[in-house]
Amino acid sequence: MNKAELVEAMAKKASLSKKDAEAGLNAFIDVVKKELSNKKGDKKVSLVGFGTFEVSERKARTGRNPQTGATIKIKASKSPKFKAGKALKDAVNGAKKK
Repeated sequence: MNKAELVEAMAKKASLSKKDAEAGLNAFIDVVKKELSNKKGDKKVSLVGFGTFEVSERKARTGRNPQTGATIKIKASKSPKFKAGKALKDAVNGAKKK
């Protein structure tokens, strides 16, 4: 599913226009980006039952160029991660609601 298909499905499910659904999706994406990239705070967005968006920090390390075998330095970096919540995992795995 791409963004256009997601917007269409959201519009249908929530009885909204596609324009309103797209505005809502864009607002969600912008808020998550802003929260994960802010300089203070825990850099985490949790949606109970759905999952958690968070930032993972990688330390600087050495690696190898696979073509030449030369040693290279890899800079420290931050990477966004998503960890699925229990309800989402259960839905994907076909678990039945109690």
